[in-house]
Amino acid sequence: MQRRIDLIMNEVKKAIVGKDMCIQKVMMAILAEGHVLIEDIPGVGKTTLALAFAKAMGLKQNRVQFTPDVLPSDITGFSSYNKDTGSFVYHEGAVMCNVFLADEINRTSAKTQSALLEVMEENSVTVDNVTRQVPKPFMVIATENPVGAAGTQMLPESQLDRFLICIIMGYLEKQDEKSILRDWERKGIIDDIQAVITERELMAMQEKVKLIYIHDRIMDYIIELSNATREHEQIQLGLSTRGSIAVARMARAAAYVAGRKFVIPEDVKDVFPDVARHRIKMAHQTRMKQISTDQVIHEILTRVRMPRPEDKYEK
Repeated sequence: MQRRIDLIMNEVKKAIVGKDMCIQKVMMAILAEGHVLIEDIPGVGKTTLALAFAKAMGLKQNRVQFTPDVLPSDITGFSSYNKDTGSFVYHEGAVMCNVFLADEINRTSAKTQSALLEVMEENSVTVDNVTRQVPKPFMVIATENPVGAAGTQMLPESQLDRFLICIIMGYLEKQDEKSILRDWERKGIIDDIQAVITERELMAMQEKVKLIYIHDRIMDYIIELSNATREHEQIQLGLSTRGSIAVARMARAAAYVAGRKFVIPEDVKDVFPDVARHRIKMAHQTRMKQISTDQVIHEILTRVRMPRPEDKYEK
């Protein structure tokens, strides 16, 4: 299974250059059965990253380019009356797949955004009082333009909380960007990616991640970090209990990717910024001082005492 993880990430690297850490974080989120929000400016490879993962895992993917005129029924599906049979027939929406790519999710209406809430939490959609399960495995990978970009609106906190992690890809290093400029005319890079895992194998790995052991001292560390966000003078809204659970899920996935059966403090420290970034709402005066969320998260990680790395955390 460890070899399968490396194969998946190597396939994704065929399309995504110089973003190995982002690829690894998305891989962890998939293993933890979570949803991923990719927040960055246009043109840094957000959509390509999502498509590459779907292709490398051999999963059915649907993509919706979110615009103001996209309707909730486009996402969840709808029922129409069949006069020949005298009954209503359900027509599947875009979420009936394994990987749903919500491109520029913050360009659509709040009503359409909320259509994703049930499926992200329950893995099901309800249309005309009938609940239907989406295929397994299932995950949402959403891309978002920075707040303040023309034609965008902020996602509500309740929906942001459904995303396991939020990653920022950022600009490439000069050498990596040069390699892309050299090959930019070559089409079909995504087509070069081969499926190296089956749905059954992926779900088996997801079940093994749930068995990764977390010591009580590690749990205390997660809770202390969450409490630090709730009590910080520069933060208006800190992590909820769902946020603490998300840290634990990602830490388990990090341990699994590293080939361990137990979580160590470094796992928690490594994943905490990606889990907390979109869940924290900064106080108004902090935003006025142009202090970033990542700066405050770094300060919290420095302030909260980490359990000793040399201690034993095995079961």
